[in-house]
Amino acid sequence: MSLILENLYYTDEHEWVKVEGKNATVGITDYAEDSLGDIVFVELPKVGEDFAQMDQIGIIESVKTVSNLYIPVSGRITEINEAVIENPAIINSSPYDEGWLIKMEIYEPAELEDLKSAEEYEDLLVEEEE
Repeated sequence: MSLILENLYYTDEHEWVKVEGKNATVGITDYAEDSLGDIVFVELPKVGEDFAQMDQIGIIESVKTVSNLYIPVSGRITEINEAVIENPAIINSSPYDEGWLIKMEIYEPAELEDLKSAEEYEDLLVEEEE
């Protein structure tokens, strides 16, 4: 079973969000990186860009496929993880820590209610594997 952390929010597209006040860190889940296989390329937005909830913010490419990345809640990009652009394999080895993708300022905290809890995300994975 994939690693799912309790203190995060999750999207149906397998992004995770760690919220700290009005700021958040976003990445892809252990399930997503495992499904993708060896990640070889990441394209991320520019710092200062604004996005609405679930807008596409980039792409992630593995040896198997290319997937879109989506922003879980509306906000402005405040930082991107340059390390994963230089070495995308970090996402495979550490999707919740060193492999984070963006940091952002949240505009609409109420949108977090649209996301899944760890338990709800686990239920989604069970459904997808059936």
